Amino acid sequence: MPLAVYDPSEDIDNLRQDWAVIEALQGGTPAMRRAGQTLLPMWPAEDGKAYDLRLKTATLFPAYRRTVGVMAGKPFAKPLQLKDSDPTIEAWADDIDLQGVSLHSFAAEMFAETVAFGLDGVLVSYPIAPAEGFRSKADLEASGNRPYFVRVMHSQILGWIADQQNGKTKLMQLRLKEQAQEPDGPFGVKCIEQVRVLEPGKWQIWKQVAGDKWMLDSEGVTSLADIPFVPLYGLRKGFMVGTPPMLDLAYLNVKHWQSQSDQDTILHVARVPILALIGADDQTQLTVGGSAAVRMPLGADLKFIEHNGRAIAAGEAALAALQDQMIQSGAELMVKKPGSRTATETAADAEANKSDLQRMAENFADALDQALVYMGQFAGIANVGNVELFSDYGASTMGEASAALIKDLHLAGLVSGPTAIAELQRRGVLSDDIDPEVEFETAVSEVPALPPLQPAQPGMDSTTATTFAN
Repeated sequence: MPLAVYDPSEDIDNLRQDWAVIEALQGGTPAMRRAGQTLLPMWPAEDGKAYDLRLKTATLFPAYRRTVGVMAGKPFAKPLQLKDSDPTIEAWADDIDLQGVSLHSFAAEMFAETVAFGLDGVLVSYPIAPAEGFRSKADLEASGNRPYFVRVMHSQILGWIADQQNGKTKLMQLRLKEQAQEPDGPFGVKCIEQVRVLEPGKWQIWKQVAGDKWMLDSEGVTSLADIPFVPLYGLRKGFMVGTPPMLDLAYLNVKHWQSQSDQDTILHVARVPILALIGADDQTQLTVGGSAAVRMPLGADLKFIEHNGRAIAAGEAALAALQDQMIQSGAELMVKKPGSRTATETAADAEANKSDLQRMAENFADALDQALVYMGQFAGIANVGNVELFSDYGASTMGEASAALIKDLHLAGLVSGPTAIAELQRRGVLSDDIDPEVEFETAVSEVPALPPLQPAQPGMDSTTATTFAN
């Protein structure tokens, strides 16, 4: 059966299987609980009430979400640079999406989406139809209208059609899921599902009428010979197909979620000792309390039966091992790896020794360059310039990368100070003679007090007003 306008393509259906797991991890404990048995299976012979209680008390160790945040933030540790760009483009970069968001902030947000899910994109939109005649920059600026960037998240992509033209893959159709807001009474709004269909030089909007019935609502043309959409890839598997670069970490985090639930359950059982009365008949009355005495028949025994703790220790060790695996898996993205080299490249060429994260960031910057080209084509601007991102964060070895990630995860609040010190000891970064608890307390006590904040002065913005006094 042919696909309907709202149906996802086969490629998207395949990607959605992993996306569903990552969406739950990104949503934290509430989203993981909503996933129910999909990510926390019911035990054999476990009844529904017991499972519900176990699910309601399960909590997520947010390793994937925090690691994505750490990794995605590295290329933006320093401000994005827009080089050799027309002054008009530079001005637009301060509000790249017409929502007050700068190109740096927009790019940082989209790179986090790319690192998390492996596929998203930037659509360049233009509110003026070509027939309205804004051809020069002066006309454009006088109109108050201009091209702008639109976020296309992973979940919006429904499908595409591509073709080979002159040896190059060209996007011939793109379908995007959207939500439009319409008035709902004098004070409210309601969200309406719609699908945007883009083709070279034209667009359509389809809206849901009833059930599975969709109707063409509006259509128009653009002045470009291409679809002004640029895909952003995590690990590129093909045209318009990208996978999450830390997918293994995501599934390790799900395994930790399940193992943590097991550990919490056995801890709950072990914390409640069972009172056993041995050798008494059915008529024996038992009162338990701090001021109570118990009369038992001759030869009877009364004692608490407690868990020996071996299973608890084994569970703790398994969780610690999983956390270590997650750190190692996340750190792999920063380890420098040999790249492909041509005969003309010299041994000093840095391209031969970059991490996957650095290569992702370079491809991401190239994609932003192409989005700027589309913006320039809409506006008749040739020299749109190019984007440069900070790239000095690769690590030479796995030990170096994992140590850096441990530090970042500690700063992000995922691991405690003593745990971070213990992990660094295991990697040989710190001496085994150090007591993690004592060392952390000493380090905290030695942190100098922050200087007082400067009082706000007339004409100072909030950023300036909260600058620390020197």
